[in-house]
Formats: sequence, C-alpha cells, structure tokens
Amino acid sequence: MRRMQYIRMTRRTRFAVWCTVAVAVPVLILVTMLVRLKPILVNMAVSRVSNSVNRIVAAAVNDAVRQGVIDYDTLVTLEKDADGRVTALRSNMGEVSRLQTGISDEILERLGEVSTAELAIPLGSLTGSALLAGRGPALRVRIQSVGSVTASFRNDFTSAGINQTKHRILLRIDVSMSILLPTFNTSAKVSNEIAVAETVIVGGVPDSYTNFSTAPSDLEQYAEDYILNIG
Repeated sequence: MRRMQYIRMTRRTRFAVWCTVAVAVPVLILVTMLVRLKPILVNMAVSRVSNSVNRIVAAAVNDAVRQGVIDYDTLVTLEKDADGRVTALRSNMGEVSRLQTGISDEILERLGEVSTAELAIPLGSLTGSALLAGRGPALRVRIQSVGSVTASFRNDFTSAGINQTKHRILLRIDVSMSILLPTFNTSAKVSNEIAVAETVIVGGVPDSYTNFSTAPSDLEQYAEDYILNIG
C-alpha cells in the first residue's frame, strides 16, 4: 500500500496563500453584493423618481387650472347660427402652443428642484434572504435625475344626456427621465393625462357632425380632425 504524500509548504508560501484568500473572499462578497444591489437600486430609483414626477405634474397642472392659465373659452370657440345652435368648434392654436410650452417649462423647472435624492437600502436586502430583507444598517446611495417634457392636448367626447354632449380637453404630459446612479445609469418614462377643461354642448347636432356617429370612438376621431388641429 502506497503512502500518501503530503506537500510541504514553506512559511512564505503559506503566507501568500492566506493573503490570497484574505483578499479573494472580501472581493467575492463585494461582487455578489454589487450584483444584487443593481436591480434593487434600479427599482427603488425608478419608483422614487416616478412618484416625484407624478406629484410635480399634478401640482403644476392643478396650479395652472386654478390660476386660470388653462381655460376652455381660450382654447375652443363654439360657433353658433342665428338660432343659437352650435354649428362648429374652432381651436385657438396659438394659445394651445403657448400652453404646451409654458406647462412643459414649468414642469422642467420644478423637476430641477428635486433632481437629487438619496436612497437608503438595508444591507440585509443584499443578502438575498427573505428573513433578512429590510433589516440591518442602511446603505445610502445618492441619485441624480435629468429629464425632458412633452405636452400635448387631445379631445374626448361623451354623451351627457338626451341631445347633450360633454366635450373635455385632456392634457397629456410625457416625462422622460435619465437616472444617474453610482457606476451605471437607467431611465424611466412617466405619462399622465389630466382633464383640464370641459363643457356640455346642448342643442341640435352641429352641421359638421352630420357624417359622424355619436359613438365615443367616432366622436374622438371627429376631435382628431377638427379640434386642436384646425386653426
């Protein structure tokens, strides 16, 4: 029976092995934590930025409506005949363009005031264990976001009773955000559509409706063709 042979290591060799292990283990732990940290960071950052954007957009639009900046009569003119019957609806394209630019600028300015934020991530969440998730001291990470805003108006027509049609003007705000995180970036797009003005058209159907059904889908198409697209 052959004897097992043991490799004898010198003191220098043993020291080198221990140094390698001492360095490799923390590096391996750090890499594992970073791999788990990225999706957590992305989800938290996108959620934080999206919530902030939603609040800012709602506040900016509500302020504009409350202050009378957005008003139905300044956006749309109802044309009537001698009997007071609505015959056509015309849009004020100059006012529409002015409002789109003004609201976009206002939202961008407000976004700039909250472009930097801090996230606190419990270290237990990085272990991958459900028992430790949300526990332990917090790892604080600073994020920065920059964005662009586009605003557009569209129309919505719905039945409001016998021989009555409700016309709403909807403002759609699309905010595209670039989120800067340590060592990597991500992005998010937040969209909001808010009713900013409305009226109820009472009386006979305008002549320009003659070839259109009163179904909401057809009325929406009518809006596409005649409202906010025709000066």
